Amino acid sequence: MTRTASPDLARNGRPYLYGGEEAAIASMLSAGQYNHGAVTEEFEQRVAGFLGVSEVVAVASGTAALHVAMLAAGVGPGHDVLVPSFTFCATVQAIIATGARPRFIEVNPRTCCVEPAEVLGALTPHTRAVMPVLYGGRAVDLTPARPALDEQGVTVVEDAAQAFGSCQGERRVGATGVVTCFSFGPVKNLTCGLGGAIVPRTPLEADTCRRLRGLGIIESAARRAEATTYTVDGFGLRVQMSPLNAAVGLVQLDHFAEAETRRRSLWRAYAAALEGVGGIALVDADVPRTVPPMCAVRVLDGRRDAVFRALRERGIGVGVHYPPNHTQPAFSAWHRPLPVTERLGREIMTLPFHQHLTEVDARHVAGELRQVLAAGAGQ
Repeated sequence: MTRTASPDLARNGRPYLYGGEEAAIASMLSAGQYNHGAVTEEFEQRVAGFLGVSEVVAVASGTAALHVAMLAAGVGPGHDVLVPSFTFCATVQAIIATGARPRFIEVNPRTCCVEPAEVLGALTPHTRAVMPVLYGGRAVDLTPARPALDEQGVTVVEDAAQAFGSCQGERRVGATGVVTCFSFGPVKNLTCGLGGAIVPRTPLEADTCRRLRGLGIIESAARRAEATTYTVDGFGLRVQMSPLNAAVGLVQLDHFAEAETRRRSLWRAYAAALEGVGGIALVDADVPRTVPPMCAVRVLDGRRDAVFRALRERGIGVGVHYPPNHTQPAFSAWHRPLPVTERLGREIMTLPFHQHLTEVDARHVAGELRQVLAAGAGQ
């Protein structure tokens, strides 16, 4: 008997709350705490402790984190930023917001992540930053490229929007010596509702990020409340993290060990259920070291769109992460041929993945995918 798809399976991603988030927000509202302050600073300290780093700068979104981090690194007009085309458009928009040019590069089709050789081959005299995207939460190790990058003064700014909790070797992503940017959006491993964070390399870089996120004002909000003036010493944005969002994040941090376990178990259930299925290739997420935010497969032989439609008709919330950016109209000025990425854009499909689902749900989705492929969708 075919199992009827549950409403949860119709969602590709869905926030997971542990029960204390509503009370935490209510507490902030009743106390009248709406502006950046002690609760946001507590969240920064807790995240820093979790990652094993000295400082974290919380901001309003993952996109804001990328924007501020690049500005702090001196990225601006006339500069190139190496970035995979295979990412969410926010990554590219953050580059353009600095006035720099995105220079799109290829990824490894097995992992959907950039490789050091690709980075080295794309360097130009104008390259000021490289932005590896940690697709599917998988860490990207650019150590072989670091000597050349350091010699040219190129800053590595990781787009780790999907990778909170993942590891590179024995260290958490964020503690590997590069600038790292996280997102705490609705369907991320840890959600604040909306938010992001920057892990800077030095106290000076942290101070620069804080000024940039707070309109270029030197003094803290607490100090300004007790003074008759304040000092603006440069350009800045208004992208601080709200204490309402930080309060949600603190509750989520208390339960993150559960998130790690459940997400890895769900991904492994998918991997086991899809083993031996012809016509697809599972994207390697390196799950022993990754806290996966998704489960991505490549549907081969030009069948993706038909398989996608057939699964949606069966109530299975598959998605596409992501259409390549170098083919988007807004970024056409920086188009260059990227055959691997273009093929991935035609093949990639993400399966329903969130903590409301169980291993039984994963096996059901895999069974539906098997049936759709066996029925000849797209052939």
